[in-house]
Amino acid sequence: MQIVARKTLEDKMYFDNTFVFDYKISYPSFHTSCDVSAAQIINDYYFSAAKRAEDYCRNTLFKQAVNDLKYSQEGQPANSYTFVSSYKITYNAQCIVSLYTDTYTYMGGAHGETKRTSDTWNFNTGTRIKLNDIYPLFPSSLFQLQNCINQQIEERLSANPGSFFDDFRVLSRSAFDENNFYLESCHGVIYYQQYDVAPYSTGIPEFYFPLCAVSHLLC
Repeated sequence: MQIVARKTLEDKMYFDNTFVFDYKISYPSFHTSCDVSAAQIINDYYFSAAKRAEDYCRNTLFKQAVNDLKYSQEGQPANSYTFVSSYKITYNAQCIVSLYTDTYTYMGGAHGETKRTSDTWNFNTGTRIKLNDIYPLFPSSLFQLQNCINQQIEERLSANPGSFFDDFRVLSRSAFDENNFYLESCHGVIYYQQYDVAPYSTGIPEFYFPLCAVSHLLC
C-alpha cells in the first residue's frame, strides 16, 4: 500500500483590482514500500501534469478572462473564470493504485464543464495497468462488456426516465474509450464523459464491470 500526500497549486488572479480568475490544482505524491524509483516516475508524472495545467491557467485562461472583463466594460456582464482539478484514489493496496482526476472549467455561461481522466499504476514498475491487462479486449468480451453497460443504463432509465439519450446503445459503443476506467475493490468502473451518452444533468456516468486477470490481487 502507498502513502499519499495531497499537493496543491492555487491562486486568485486580478486585473485592474478586479477578480477575474482562480484556480486550484490538486495532485498526489506517493511514498511506497514497493519500488522507490517507480514511485518517483509516477510522482514526476503528476507534478509535470500539474505544472502544465497551471501554465494553461496563467497563460491562457487568465488572458481570456481579462478579455471578457474588457468586453464587459463596454456594457456586457462578465463572469470570473474558475479552474479546479481534483483527484480521488479509488484503489490502493499492495503495489497497485488506481485513481481518477476531475477537471472542472467555468468560463461563463449556464454551467462549467468537467473532464475526467484516470490512471491505474503498478508501483513495482512505474507503468500503467491497461484495461486489457485486467479485462481481455476480444470481440466477444467487448460485446459482453457493452451488454453489461447497456443493461445498467436500462435499469437507471427505469428508475429515472430521460437520464440517458434515446440512442444510448449506439453512443455507448461509439464513445467507448478503453482508457476511461479505474479500479475499485473487486471490480472495475467504466465511465463516459459528459454528453457522451447522457445529458449534462446526469453528470459523468459510471458502470461496473467484473475483473478477470488480477481479481486475486484486488479482492
